Amino acid sequence: MTDPIDLGSFLDRWAQGNPKRADVAITVVRMSEACSRIGSLVDLGPLAGALGAETGRQSGVDPQKEIDVLANDLIVASLKEAPVATLGSEELEWALPINPGAPLAVAVDPIDGSSNIDANISIGTIFTVLPARANGVDTSSFLQPGEAQLAAGFTVYGPFTSLVLTVGEGTHIFTLERSTGRFLLAVPAVEIPATTREYAINASNYRHWDDSIRTYIDDCMRGFDGPRGKNFNMRWTASPVADIYRLLIRGGIFLYPSDLREHYTMGRLRLVYEANPLAWIIEQAGGAATNGRERILGVQPSSLHQRTPFMAGSKTEVEYLVRLHHDPYGAGERSPLFGRRGLFRT
Repeated sequence: MTDPIDLGSFLDRWAQGNPKRADVAITVVRMSEACSRIGSLVDLGPLAGALGAETGRQSGVDPQKEIDVLANDLIVASLKEAPVATLGSEELEWALPINPGAPLAVAVDPIDGSSNIDANISIGTIFTVLPARANGVDTSSFLQPGEAQLAAGFTVYGPFTSLVLTVGEGTHIFTLERSTGRFLLAVPAVEIPATTREYAINASNYRHWDDSIRTYIDDCMRGFDGPRGKNFNMRWTASPVADIYRLLIRGGIFLYPSDLREHYTMGRLRLVYEANPLAWIIEQAGGAATNGRERILGVQPSSLHQRTPFMAGSKTEVEYLVRLHHDPYGAGERSPLFGRRGLFRT
């Protein structure tokens, strides 16, 4: 049995003397170092202080937590040693200059799921690496479609710390060996099963969804007796990185649609530093990601903190959901009496 390859060696092989790839590799390694430090902090839980305490500032819809600020600071410090011109972060209103003139830009969600920190539920960090534009210190570098990404990854701080990464040649999962501080390749070339019997959504928002999402969930809940002809399980952690990691391992679909609530009409996840890196990771593993109408990676961002509906995972499920967005009453039911257009449904 050969020893597993570590992240640095994996990236060195990928770069193979290519200067542009080498810059990306250095940046990913610096991000992994920041994530390792964040993981050590998360491991301490309440021993590290009140990580779940609110700072008094809003981080999007949610109150900013102390762990959000600490993680952001660790990332900034680490990227000062990387060829990164500017940083876009959920914790910063504007882009932050790091090394002006450098060729790359990085966007991050320092802590995804920070509301779960006190409950000891898995949280994580999401990042994307993009080519820097112009002088590289304003937000223009982040107003590129997801197709422009050079690397994307996320970590999960759970029972063990994992780093999920793509540089455009498949999706790979590395596990942190805490004793050495190295991320070791644990699951190469992840392949998401094309079909699934599992979905992740916050079902408490059912009354706020549009017809396409309600129809999809109704179909799943009707199980074997419904139009899907099979039974489904529902999972939801409120930490997208945890739900996405699960579907990478065993298939599934993750849904965070737009809905009628205030602040949610354009969706919940941020396009640039949440949806885009997650979508590329999923696509590179054979899955698909959509906002319901179009592929996530083809959307042109208009602002750093732009929101989007996000539905991703097993390809056949995503395709079925897209069809429902175009015609929520198009798929036939087995029973015309209780079908979507039946006598007992309006």
